[in-house]
Amino acid sequence: MSDIDARLAELGLTLPAAAAPVAAYVPVVVAGGIAHVSGQLPFVEGQLVTGRLGEDVSLEAGTEAAQACAVMILAQLKAALGSLDRVERIVKLGVFINSAGTFTDQPKVANGASELMVAVFGEAGKHARSAVGVPVLPLGAAVEVDAIVAVRPA
Repeated sequence: MSDIDARLAELGLTLPAAAAPVAAYVPVVVAGGIAHVSGQLPFVEGQLVTGRLGEDVSLEAGTEAAQACAVMILAQLKAALGSLDRVERIVKLGVFINSAGTFTDQPKVANGASELMVAVFGEAGKHARSAVGVPVLPLGAAVEVDAIVAVRPA
């Protein structure tokens, strides 16, 4: 068992199968020692979390959705890299939150993804981030998260 797999087990997390793309793109592109992970949607207990923060999705549910997106980012990275131990650093997360015009807690929602990366990778999980409110996301998702990750050679 790798170090990161052991940490995931300690956290009680099991990575799902990496989700297949829903359109004309690939989930991960590795170039020049950087992995670019396409936006991942939140699946909790096999169901897509849909809705809008500030309307029909609570802050707590939105934070959980962001964490679910981060778990799928890890699944995509593991599928692309073979091992999460190749992750050198989480460089940046882009967090998009389907939110009402009056909702202003996007950073709190994004913490669901950010805190998971730090829990899994420690200091190497600390990253730059954007947390952006948007009027709609693909498939009506509540949250979408993409990532830029520095990786070690195989």
